[in-house]
Amino acid sequence: MGKRVAIIGAGVSGLATIRSCLEEGLEPTCFEKSEDIGGLWKFSTLVSSVNKRPDFSVTGQWDVTTEKDGKKESTVFDAVLICSGHHVYPNLPKESFPGLRLFKGKCFHSREYKEPGIFKGKRVLVIGLGNSGCDIATELSRTAKQVIISSRSGSWVISRVWDDGYPWDMVLVNRFETFLKNNLPKAISDWWYKKKMNAKFKHENYGLMPLNGTLRKEPVFNDELPACILCGTVSIKPNVKEFTETSAIFEDGTVFEAIDCVIFATGYGYAYPFFDESIIKSRNNEITLFKDIFPPSLEKPTLGIIGLVQSLGAAIPTVDLQARWAVKVVKGTCTLPSITDMMNDIDKKMRERLKWFGTSNTMLTDYINYMDELASFIGAKPNIPWLFLTDPKLAVEVFFGPCSPYQFRLVGPGKWPGARNAILTQWDRTLKPMKTRAVGTPLKPCLLCRWVRLLALPILVVAIFLAWIQ
Repeated sequence: MGKRVAIIGAGVSGLATIRSCLEEGLEPTCFEKSEDIGGLWKFSTLVSSVNKRPDFSVTGQWDVTTEKDGKKESTVFDAVLICSGHHVYPNLPKESFPGLRLFKGKCFHSREYKEPGIFKGKRVLVIGLGNSGCDIATELSRTAKQVIISSRSGSWVISRVWDDGYPWDMVLVNRFETFLKNNLPKAISDWWYKKKMNAKFKHENYGLMPLNGTLRKEPVFNDELPACILCGTVSIKPNVKEFTETSAIFEDGTVFEAIDCVIFATGYGYAYPFFDESIIKSRNNEITLFKDIFPPSLEKPTLGIIGLVQSLGAAIPTVDLQARWAVKVVKGTCTLPSITDMMNDIDKKMRERLKWFGTSNTMLTDYINYMDELASFIGAKPNIPWLFLTDPKLAVEVFFGPCSPYQFRLVGPGKWPGARNAILTQWDRTLKPMKTRAVGTPLKPCLLCRWVRLLALPILVVAIFLAWIQ
């Protein structure tokens, strides 16, 4: 076997990294605190410390100290890949809510929520308009007496079922849409984005509209919330200004009286208590990682973090591609730029994130742009112009169809012979489960046709205007 690699965490990121290590001939050792693999939050072997070896500048090696059943053991590894994720430590910002310590009802984080039965007949305040907050609120709407969601900044809420009943990610996550976003003027791109987000209902009418609607905040996926608001079983309120012993006073002056329970759906923080976090927070307590994986200041690129990113797309393909590249860097078959170039790239990405996602979403990244970047480092990025010349049928599906992970198995290391057929038949597999009652031939969406119709509208308007003035 090759270099010894310590992998911390056996969730989806850790499993992808283990496989990549084995494919590259490395020797992975995975440490997981729970009794099973693939879990998110429950952690048997605890990693207590990760420290540089005295000769790190030459060898790049690490001392990894683990603890199990009260016994500590230290092992030397050639590299460390941290895959413990960023949904581990609940964020409970009690200090941000004056008077909360006086509140006499129950108060806990959404992580502790298990089932709705115990809230029957209760008055519940959910703080946070993310996926967890909306899921909890809609479920409680069937049992609780009253449910209110308090949101500081609003959010886009979209359905998992998109235009014509197709799954949203199969329609929206494609290269053509990304191409337009990258190349259209921002004003046009923002208009189109808001139009898509408001396709099912007007967010202003439901009190959900984000304060800055043009920011590409991670949308909330919930098919029930609009109906719950419409029926009155869930209400939306602004941020809580102050708590009393039994009530919450909102910023608009309204009051929610006789509250039985407050559930904080306020997300999670990340922390790596087993090593010096200044390695990844080298500036203003911000994450400074090259391509969201490698600390730029290390003498040797033998430490990487997999999964510390929120891609606006599928998580598993993202961490898989991260692992494929990171392992090649650890092995030495891929190299990193100079420290200066890496820091310049980090600064550039931070400016882009502030532009598109705002200050509170610095871990967000565009799915296809990010995947293409990583794939280009290992030679797995599909060459779209070449595909149009050599395989037009595949090219059309790759460019206009869903950007599925098969695309990054067409060429380069890890190439899969079945990738082409998998791409050409992905809509067949998507529609097959719904055809339990055959009433016709399944139809794939035509993204190109939709855009042709959209672009034809202003042309038609101009033509009518010219005909009228003549």
